Amino acid sequence: METITITGAALSIEDLLAVVDGAPLALGSESRAKIEASHAVIEAALAGREPIYGLTTQVGHGKDELLTEEQLGQQQRMLVMTHSGGLGAPLPSTIVRAALTARLNGIARGGSGASMAAADVLLAMVNAGVHPLVPETASVGAGDIGQMAGMAQVAIGVGRAEYRGEALPGGEAMARAGIPPLELRAKDGLALISANAVSIGHGALVVDRAARVAEIADVAAALSMEATGSNLSIIESVVAEAKPFPGQIAAASHLRKVLLGSYLFGPDVARSVQDALSFRVVPQVHGALREFIAFCHRAVEIELNSASDNPLVSVEGRTVLSNGNFQPVVLAVAFDALRVAIAHVGQLSERRLSHLWDAIFRQMAVAGRPTGAEPQALFGLQLRYPAAAAFSEFKQLAAPATLDTPPLDMSVEDHGTAAPLGVRKTERALELLEDLLAVERMLAHDLLSMLSPELMLGAGTSAALQEIEHAIAATEPYPEDIHRALRARLRA
Repeated sequence: METITITGAALSIEDLLAVVDGAPLALGSESRAKIEASHAVIEAALAGREPIYGLTTQVGHGKDELLTEEQLGQQQRMLVMTHSGGLGAPLPSTIVRAALTARLNGIARGGSGASMAAADVLLAMVNAGVHPLVPETASVGAGDIGQMAGMAQVAIGVGRAEYRGEALPGGEAMARAGIPPLELRAKDGLALISANAVSIGHGALVVDRAARVAEIADVAAALSMEATGSNLSIIESVVAEAKPFPGQIAAASHLRKVLLGSYLFGPDVARSVQDALSFRVVPQVHGALREFIAFCHRAVEIELNSASDNPLVSVEGRTVLSNGNFQPVVLAVAFDALRVAIAHVGQLSERRLSHLWDAIFRQMAVAGRPTGAEPQALFGLQLRYPAAAAFSEFKQLAAPATLDTPPLDMSVEDHGTAAPLGVRKTERALELLEDLLAVERMLAHDLLSMLSPELMLGAGTSAALQEIEHAIAATEPYPEDIHRALRARLRA
């Protein structure tokens, strides 16, 4: 795989995801120069013994308490060792790799004041596959301090890590990978823990997944349109361009591509001059999803390439500034908004399930069912009620996460964004949307299998129907197995 190099230019989400997938990572000479210059400012400030948050003072509510000489030497390790609490299962290694890469890229912006040794140890951990085991729940979205402290502990040879599939003490994992533990220098501890790298890294993974789900949603809707004989005037380019949101134009264009060659483009085939809104507004709703994916993509990339440390080093001004750049408000609110857009797409899918259900039973009534005969295998029909149950949870996930953080640390920390929770909820919403869309495909397949003569489907919907047939052929004839196999194919 091609090496991804962190340079003076912005790191893209695509580059970050390549590292998550195993691409080697490198630090360019320009980034190394920025890191060295930033750390030199910290060393000079430390020599002057001026009050600097977290460097010559305590942290949190102790922000105005100057450290003694003895405390000064212990401060950076103390920060790493005392801030790593958390709850829940360990984060997946994909999120950990994304977070380590995001933190290294943040340090390379030159605002952290971390030493070159700190940057190099993160680089070595990513390339060697040393993945700290850190808990899922630890951050209120004002710096992902709990998880980042757990990662920093492994960097200094303690904590816990996964290496080559085995959970190990952090020091042993580092030793097996041939990485000497980091000796913390001035600002290293605070620089390693005071970052939103988990929210940023996980956000990049979720944005990438959301973009793929948006296309899957189009295909599911198109298959339902063909199964029910929908009117395709809704996807005409003149309609999309009349309200020129880029997302709507893209959704309509993709639907036309998926349906290319469909019988629905023939003359006088639509069963109604105007269909139910769950069919008619697909380009608008799926377009809105694309708009908010783009918003989240921008928010993640800006956070990824920002200097968000507190205190922040200005190399040009040779100053160290207390600030609030650690608060990822735009990213957090963006993912809250994205979940609402996801919920609307899911709502349309769930409503179309009802139309497909009704059409199936109407078709049964028209065709007549011989008495005593075993009913036709309709696997999607059997999942209609489970899909409704999933939709109940789906709607709850649309509630905002960003407004629920209580005041902490003697009310000094009286605002948070809950960014990690917001991103995590968005990933769960995408999982449930994938569930609904897979059921919709199966139910559309059920209806299409009952129609005679066989209809000419679009290029994309024909391929989607074949995916369902393959899933049915590859599994036992149980709907949940078919659904699981279809989900796996959709995510491949």
